[in-house]
Amino acid sequence: MKCAYCGCTQSRVVDSRQSEDATTIRRRRECENCGRRFTTYERIDLVPLMVVKKDQTREAFDVGKLRSGIVKSCEKRPVPLERIEEMVRQIEQRLNSQAENEVTSKMIGELVMEELKKVDEVAYVRFASVYRQFRDIQSFRDELNKLLADFDPGTTDGDTVR
Repeated sequence: MKCAYCGCTQSRVVDSRQSEDATTIRRRRECENCGRRFTTYERIDLVPLMVVKKDQTREAFDVGKLRSGIVKSCEKRPVPLERIEEMVRQIEQRLNSQAENEVTSKMIGELVMEELKKVDEVAYVRFASVYRQFRDIQSFRDELNKLLADFDPGTTDGDTVR
């Protein structure tokens, strides 16, 4: 491993720790040339997951895009960053555990909505409004009514959002 400070390729591992979900190993290294310490992360190199978009184009799955969408939905909401990271890890793990190397953007959107619904209903509605591209107020109302029915199974047709 090349030293981040002097570029020397000789270093020794002084500490190794496994992540909570056991998918990554954090290693503290010490450069044999300059003596400075730096951290590296080791994880399994999977075949890249490809995302099939609505227009049938394909691009590599980008966990940064996933995180960014969730963060935007949770902006100014009482959702801790740790919970957002947990959602990202869970979704990424579910996607990687599939037998297929391709996944649709629709499936990713549905997984995000499923996780957001458990965490914060406002963040869920924010994400749904962008993801589902509501064309009018009626489609937005329909989504809100579904959300209300999910949170209160006793809801009847008379209890809809008007």
